[in-house]
Amino acid sequence: MADAKVSMQDIASRLGVSVKTVSGALHGGSIRMSEETRQKVKALADELGYKPNLVARGMRQGFLPILGIVADGLITQPFATEIMRSFDNAARADGLSVVVTNIGGRGVEASVAELQRLMPQTIAYASMYHQVVAIPEAVRGVISLMVNCRDEAGIIPSLVPAEQRAAETVVEHLFERGRRRIAFLNLPGLVAGRMREEGVRAAHAARGIALHEPWMLSATRGPVYSDRARSLVRDHITELFSSADRPDTILCGNDRVALEVYGALRRAGMRIPEDVAVASFDNQVEIAARLDPPLTTMELPHRAIGRRAGEILSGHRRPAQLVEEIPFRLVERASV
Repeated sequence: MADAKVSMQDIASRLGVSVKTVSGALHGGSIRMSEETRQKVKALADELGYKPNLVARGMRQGFLPILGIVADGLITQPFATEIMRSFDNAARADGLSVVVTNIGGRGVEASVAELQRLMPQTIAYASMYHQVVAIPEAVRGVISLMVNCRDEAGIIPSLVPAEQRAAETVVEHLFERGRRRIAFLNLPGLVAGRMREEGVRAAHAARGIALHEPWMLSATRGPVYSDRARSLVRDHITELFSSADRPDTILCGNDRVALEVYGALRRAGMRIPEDVAVASFDNQVEIAARLDPPLTTMELPHRAIGRRAGEILSGHRRPAQLVEEIPFRLVERASV
């Protein structure tokens, strides 16, 4: 039976080489040796069941094979956890572990300090939705990447969804399907809402199609979209379809708004997509794929963001630019 406590000294003694040679063969380094010696060391290590002492190695190097994540609500949102799944998969492929600490009420500095006790290779900050984050100056040099959010100071590299381009893409898709009269029930007070509105306007301008300003509406009452804010969806649908001057498409700020739109349209006696098309953003599959008819929507690039973050933090690539925008994917279903 292999001895789980076998050391590099044991391997060195059996082969008649130095501990430094064994370390170089198993963990890399600049020491020179023949390929035959390297393979003999690795073969004996496997035979004896050698397990590296990661803590001791970390103490020598100054870090452990860990990537730290300071999470702002990310692990509490079902659809946003796709970022962490992809990130974890990319890290594990390189033999790295991921440790996540949720900010809660502690603040960024306390969360970073907690992770630093574990001696991670590097630390990233990740949020559950696209936002601009003020990173305290004291830890600005410690956090190496912003994931699904932007650094307010414009110093730390950031990976974010390409919100404006996503809106341009879905509106262009609607135009290609013959839709010209688009009402937008947007998300107030959010970076995503602002950028998606810019994309809606840009798509209309690019085609020379007039945008109907009274149809640029807020999905909820109040300065910021949230589950607690009073919905305005039913009121808007009632008003939009109470006259002959009505839209042929409702573009929704996200799939939860689309869920409300479906109900309001049904109450108004409207058929989807025969009387009015519906499209959206996010692709929360538990909503979008189960609506009747299934919802056409722009899929948030959470998996791609997580994978890209893993590649960057593992050292395989550098950020393409200070703020790297990751594209959405159009998911065509039957609502258009």
